[in-house]
Amino acid sequence: MRKSVFTLFLVLGVFGVFAQSGKHSAHSRMHEQQLAKNVSPIEKNMILESFKEEVLLREESQSPVSEESDRMIDDLLTEAHKYIGTRYVHGAKGPHAFDCSGYTSYIYKQFGYTISPSSRHQYTEGTPVSRKELRKGDLVFFTSRSSGKNVGHVGIVVTANNETGEFTFIHASLKGVKVSECEGYYERRYVGAKRIITE
Repeated sequence: MRKSVFTLFLVLGVFGVFAQSGKHSAHSRMHEQQLAKNVSPIEKNMILESFKEEVLLREESQSPVSEESDRMIDDLLTEAHKYIGTRYVHGAKGPHAFDCSGYTSYIYKQFGYTISPSSRHQYTEGTPVSRKELRKGDLVFFTSRSSGKNVGHVGIVVTANNETGEFTFIHASLKGVKVSECEGYYERRYVGAKRIITE
């Protein structure tokens, strides 16, 4: 039994390395084949079941947003879309005109979240989020033509593909409030993301 438990942990360790690296070197394939020969069918089933449980636990530990917060984010995006086409005015905080950070702070305020009306200050608030962990409702930040390497623009994520890192966002652009894809101009100027709604 001790040998089975040891083999189980060894195989799970190997699976963990494979899952993290996503690559099978010739050396690791050799170990995988050697382990496969030394494990009985019963042990294989135990290992597979344990592996499935470990994957589920890892997915659960990423703490997905609660159902209540998910509904609120949907409502927030519905509210954000009501202003599509609203004109851009530097320093405007809405609701008849917006600049980028005035728009995001106005939308979040409707749902009880007070964030700075400055994109640079908004970038210091919330929880940092990696590009491949984005979800709807997160704030995404960009440099602008006038901000140099500093944050100068902000929007709210509408959709995110965590496999590719592609996303769309709604923002107050110079042409008014609209939804854009992070490509071309925005891809070159992307700085990072923050999560305001965390529970």
